[in-house]
Amino acid sequence: MRGNRSRDTAPEIAIRSALHRLGLRFRKDFLIRAGGPRGIRTDIAFTRLRLAIFVDGCFWHGCPIHGRVPRANHDYWRAKLGRNSERDARNNETLEAVGWSVLRFWEHDPVDEAVATIVRGVRRGEGRCLTGSGR
Repeated sequence: MRGNRSRDTAPEIAIRSALHRLGLRFRKDFLIRAGGPRGIRTDIAFTRLRLAIFVDGCFWHGCPIHGRVPRANHDYWRAKLGRNSERDARNNETLEAVGWSVLRFWEHDPVDEAVATIVRGVRRGEGRCLTGSGR
């Protein structure tokens, strides 16, 4: 399982690259000190806007379309993937409780749709993360 990347996955990089091309500046793999001693690590964060973005893998986060539980060691994987989904929901609640907005995308979501949603979220936050436009 060492080969499974927790950051810098292909879908994450595609979204970050598109955001960067639009002039948006953000933090990647950002640790938010909330929800206990370990904190919550986001894939992308607009810190001034308090906007946390996660790009979830279909297998690890239990995508309703593509997620599946392996046949080998089925009980272990069902419990493991269930805990991952519960942790995601708990992290969303914790972040929202401390004033962050949370956006989650599946790895199979089209990049342009994810980017459009993120840009709308940034604009709602008065566009303070846009660079070069004077906003």
